[in-house]
Amino acid sequence: MSDDANDDASDDARAMSEWVTAVGLELGLEIEGGAVVDTVLDLTSEVAHGVSRPAAPVTAFLIGVAAGRADDPTVAAADYGRKISALAEGWDADTERGVASNDQSQRA
Repeated sequence: MSDDANDDASDDARAMSEWVTAVGLELGLEIEGGAVVDTVLDLTSEVAHGVSRPAAPVTAFLIGVAAGRADDPTVAAADYGRKISALAEGWDADTERGVASNDQSQRA
């Protein structure tokens, strides 16, 4: 990778870090830096490639809403992220499509 490409990546990472910090402060949230960003980027990448690109930000929003209702939003967001990542990975499979991961009555 050239120095210019490294500089661009560093600029993007710095801009995102500053943005996430500013948004967190504006919303009254304590953001755990890079771990949160990496988790969201990994999740949205999996959804974008496994389901559809427009589904990625909407999925992140839905997980955020659901996690915000939990007793421990940070733990819930990580748990929901894992569940939804697994759902996205198997989205093209015919099995369990559209069955909520917590709806045990619908599982075989």
